[in-house]
Amino acid sequence: MKDIELRKRDHIRISLERDVSFRNKTSWFEYVELIHSAAPELDFSGISTKVRFLSREFSAPFLVEGMTGGTGEAEKINGNIAEAAAEFGIPAGVGSQRAAVKNPKLVRTFKIARDRAPDAFLIANIGAVQLVEDGIEMALKAIDMIEADAIAIHLNPLQEVIQPDGGAFFKGFYRMVRRLKEEVGIPVIVKEVGCGISGPVSAALAENGVDAIDVAGSGGTNWTLIEKIRAEHSGAEDKVSLAEVFIDWGIPTAAAVLESRAFTDTPIIASGGIRTGLEAAKALALGCDMVGFAHPILVEAVKNPEAVLGKLRQLRMELVTAMFLTSCGDVDTLRHTEFILLGPLLDWARQRCVNHPKLRRKQL
Repeated sequence: MKDIELRKRDHIRISLERDVSFRNKTSWFEYVELIHSAAPELDFSGISTKVRFLSREFSAPFLVEGMTGGTGEAEKINGNIAEAAAEFGIPAGVGSQRAAVKNPKLVRTFKIARDRAPDAFLIANIGAVQLVEDGIEMALKAIDMIEADAIAIHLNPLQEVIQPDGGAFFKGFYRMVRRLKEEVGIPVIVKEVGCGISGPVSAALAENGVDAIDVAGSGGTNWTLIEKIRAEHSGAEDKVSLAEVFIDWGIPTAAAVLESRAFTDTPIIASGGIRTGLEAAKALALGCDMVGFAHPILVEAVKNPEAVLGKLRQLRMELVTAMFLTSCGDVDTLRHTEFILLGPLLDWARQRCVNHPKLRRKQL
């Protein structure tokens, strides 16, 4: 278990100290244009960002992605995020809880989130590999650990192949998701970690009872690159070479949102390289229900809850400005606003997303 704790420490350090974004790929929101309204029939101060998600009301369509835990540095980060998210009125996740399930001494690095934020909507987190290998019991322990309001199962097949200490065991995943949904009384979210979820996979997840799908597309933090750096430090040259080949692998976030909305009506969380409230507005226009933020929040979470709150307020101001400039007085109106697709995203939509509810009436 010391190896897991060291890995978690490496992940935090590398994410904060190195540029670990995709080399030659973005999340593709630069290929989405919202239509400017020169005369919005709105009062800026009256615009509402409130939403309902998983049967709860939140102040904004934002979600803080699960990022860390299982190491001492993570205790402060998870506590700061939970406290800020509770005050702001949005959901927040914790990182993979496998380490703490295996080693009770690490429970505090996750439980701090509930201790600091008794009323927060918290999302537990285990990997698909752990669900397949260890069964429902690990998921139940993760839920109990933080008194979770929902649980996320993360899909990371490429990361598992690349990381020196990974295990790519996914056979039987859908069966276990069905069992999990049957046995827990809280919503089940399935999420990627930066390679995106395609439309057909989203449809399969919905058919197996998943309550929300976090597409976590490419364009933001690149976990293949992070694991490549770790492999370099450990001397695992075979993993370094493999990572180099797949360094820009994945579905850009904007494309993943379009695909998932074309294939299912299940709530969608857009995450992966979303850095501004304007990009959040574009994701909502494309069809997502919530927008997840990770790295921009991590940078502030190493400081204090006030820094996280400041970032969340900035993101909401950017979102509200985009809503004002498109004559959208609430989030539901924004989800129905028009947009223009450009460049490779338009090409992708033409080939993959013709059943998207907004694209059916367009001549792509």
